[in-house]
Amino acid sequence: MRLEGKVALISGGARGMGAVEARLFVSEGAKVGIADIREEEGRALEAEIKESGGDAMFVSLDVTDEQQWSDAVDAVMTAYGRLDILVNNAGIFARATVEETSAADWDLMLDINGKGVFLGTKAVRGWTAYNASKGAVRLLTKSTAVQHAAENIRVNSVHPGPIETDMLDLVYPEDGMREERAENIPIPRMGASEDVAYGVLFLASDAASYMTGSELVIDGGVTAT
Repeated sequence: MRLEGKVALISGGARGMGAVEARLFVSEGAKVGIADIREEEGRALEAEIKESGGDAMFVSLDVTDEQQWSDAVDAVMTAYGRLDILVNNAGIFARATVEETSAADWDLMLDINGKGVFLGTKAVRGWTAYNASKGAVRLLTKSTAVQHAAENIRVNSVHPGPIETDMLDLVYPEDGMREERAENIPIPRMGASEDVAYGVLFLASDAASYMTGSELVIDGGVTAT
């Protein structure tokens, strides 16, 4: 198994891509911390994994809260004695124009999608990169990767295209929009969470031992068009 003996912490792990990644990691031998604000769904996934013979634990986490990140890492370390893999999966989407976006909406989006990655990286490193403004996730990933490559710590980012999750309903709210969009993707379908999860598994495994600071694009060819 590709993750035998490893311990992972997955933010936004209660549903969607995070839940699929959690199940896949466990099937590959890992123990997984399922970190999310959705306690009911997270505990249900924890129970499901345990019933199937795997090892997982739910930890409550608001990714915008630095103390909660510290507590989540501490909980996983206390339970499993180590932490090998962090998957900064949590994210939100809002379908709105500039005019429709409030300052509060803007702050929330950047807090979760940008600051959440920064705080997660900081929580498992003790100190972290500062080169994160425009293209926050990409630049933070690359900066952190360079800083810690000599310590045999690899840091890569994953960039999904349109993936079949609940969030996609916000992107394509009207009937037929999703199908029309899929027809224009070089691989003419929406991606599945498994498509992303297998990419994350590859990066987490020793098969990617010479990859750091890389951007793994899983988008059916969208960025190539």
